Amino acid sequence: MQNRVLIKNLKEYIDSEVLVAGWINVRRDHGKLIFLDIRDGSGIVQAVVLPDKKDILSTAEKLRPEWVVEIKAKVNRRPEKMINAEILNGDIELEILGVEVVSEADELPFEKDVEVNIDTYLDNMPFTLRSEKTRAIFKVQSEIVGEYRRTLADRSFIEYQSPKLVGDDAEGGGNVFKVDYFNDKTAFLATSPQLYKQIMVGVYEKVFTTSTVFRAEKHSTTRHINEYTSLDAELGFIKDHNDVLIELIKTIRSILSHVADKCQDELKVLNTTLPKLPQDIPVMKLREVQELIKKETGEDCTGEPDLEPSHERWICKYALEKFGSDFVAVTHYPVSKRPFYTYEDEDDLSFTKSFDLLCRGVEITTGGQRINNHDQLVDKIKEKGLDPKSFSFYLQAFKYGMPPHGGWGMGLERLTQKFLDLDNVKKATLFPREINRIDSLLSK
Repeated sequence: MQNRVLIKNLKEYIDSEVLVAGWINVRRDHGKLIFLDIRDGSGIVQAVVLPDKKDILSTAEKLRPEWVVEIKAKVNRRPEKMINAEILNGDIELEILGVEVVSEADELPFEKDVEVNIDTYLDNMPFTLRSEKTRAIFKVQSEIVGEYRRTLADRSFIEYQSPKLVGDDAEGGGNVFKVDYFNDKTAFLATSPQLYKQIMVGVYEKVFTTSTVFRAEKHSTTRHINEYTSLDAELGFIKDHNDVLIELIKTIRSILSHVADKCQDELKVLNTTLPKLPQDIPVMKLREVQELIKKETGEDCTGEPDLEPSHERWICKYALEKFGSDFVAVTHYPVSKRPFYTYEDEDDLSFTKSFDLLCRGVEITTGGQRINNHDQLVDKIKEKGLDPKSFSFYLQAFKYGMPPHGGWGMGLERLTQKFLDLDNVKKATLFPREINRIDSLLSK
């Protein structure tokens, strides 16, 4: 029995007969010729049914987009004037010798690669995921996750798996999904792997996880979803939050380089360029950013505990124009704004050794130094109006010796959105969950 050949490997079989299986991506009729673009998971290739193949023509005339087929074919070089050097397999063509229909497809709701509004796109996601642009987006996302794992593992970080059911909210913000648990107890879907990655610093010193997290925030925006993938890391024996930021930028630089190398075709399909990351990115305290906004725009946001979305967009635009950087780090958020475990700057009281990393107008990462002293942690938990007993499991780690440590949490979907300059985080999310939908619109 003939073995199937993946489309990406067809150039190894020029002048040979092969078996290809996949979907009809496009069908084009030119006179007595029928051209088929065949797609499998590895790529696309053009195939042709010649007019002297009467038996094959009768089957080919029935074929429609998204039908699944197996094709026996000869791999031929294209004539010189027909070569398209810009695409995969642009210099070869399949001469179809036989075709078998494996599975027929219903009539498509609309053309696969046509632009549609976001609700239509999401309502039909099992179909729209097959479009060229969407396939490109999630190929890039796959490479981002893969390189995140590789670059941290190469730097002696240990990957661990974080629990999704937790006993309390790591952030203490209350925006949690409650879950009925055993014996009349209530659990929560994790809003962050934070507490567990700190525990794991006491085990391995340098750890990371790619964890699904949940936020019960009733947003309906282009930048929020209620379930996302958090790319987290935590490392011990740091001096302060700057060590964390250095490690984070090193990680992002590695991912950018990898995506630029491995996803050239996808970036062309999406007609986009990756963000600029110079050797040194601008790093400013929150108050410095606010003073700069006041000076340059006249808008007074000094004293506010955070940046508004419009301010994030402004400072990113400023950083690009002034420093040639699509990234800017904003540090020293108020103690009142950050979770209980965030380290207060002893030289700048009431402000924390923490940061947000912004990219192309949106915060993509939050990080900083953590408190590593048990008694200080207990005091901070109480100051936030929380009960230390709810965190007794977590606090054990700090009874038995924890080094100065810190880390970051980075949303994969936002990172993908900003890498590719997409207008909506939902376009960078496989099956987004948000206030209006779980797959289907909740209002239906």
